[in-house]
Amino acid sequence: MTNGSPLAQKLSCFVDLSDAELAVLASLHARRRIFTPGRDLVYQGQSAQAVYILASGWVCSYKIQSDGSRQIIDIQIPGDFLGLRSALLRTSDHSFEPITDIEASEVFTTDLLAAFADTPRLATAVFWAASRDEAMVVEHLVTVGHRDADARVAHFLLELGSRLALVRMGSRDEYDCPLTQYHLADALGLSAVHVNRVLRQLRESGLVTFRNGHVSIHNYENLADLAEFDTEYLDQDGALLK
Repeated sequence: MTNGSPLAQKLSCFVDLSDAELAVLASLHARRRIFTPGRDLVYQGQSAQAVYILASGWVCSYKIQSDGSRQIIDIQIPGDFLGLRSALLRTSDHSFEPITDIEASEVFTTDLLAAFADTPRLATAVFWAASRDEAMVVEHLVTVGHRDADARVAHFLLELGSRLALVRMGSRDEYDCPLTQYHLADALGLSAVHVNRVLRQLRESGLVTFRNGHVSIHNYENLADLAEFDTEYLDQDGALLK
């Protein structure tokens, strides 16, 4: 069973959470905080004593290069952890910036570890989510290193649709998206001008339209073929751990 939180919805793809496990998960949401765009909620080099669970809004994780350019590592949506790895490494190796107004639950590392000790199946589910996040970062590396611009944009939009569908915030065919072309450029290793050109080509080809904060995928199969998009790495269709 699940409760209403995006994290519970996502973890339920892997583990059929019990009432007791859901109660522990709900307790991790006790300290809610609001953040606005323009200020990092976690910055590179910060000593981490807490992680965050994103409840609403969108965030990007990024690193600043020596020349001042920004590489977006990933986009975080509701149900995602922010800074989970740094809870164990003790220092954050990248920054998190709100893209929209967000609400996030602050979870002290000691409380998170205690929850894992009390509910091992919940710990297993979170480990699954973290492993899935790592698989996405690996796929992003392949995208930037080996896919052409059309395939990069297509793959990125298809992945977002699958992720949002998991937390019931959209479908594989359409979803709201607050990202700008500059966000896509920094995530995909392209210029904003190039992203604009690719989006126009994809729209004119009848594959996908990204306009006014909304993505509409008109021909999923052909777009997936263009991107060589295989959802296996997202592991959203596996059997539940009972």
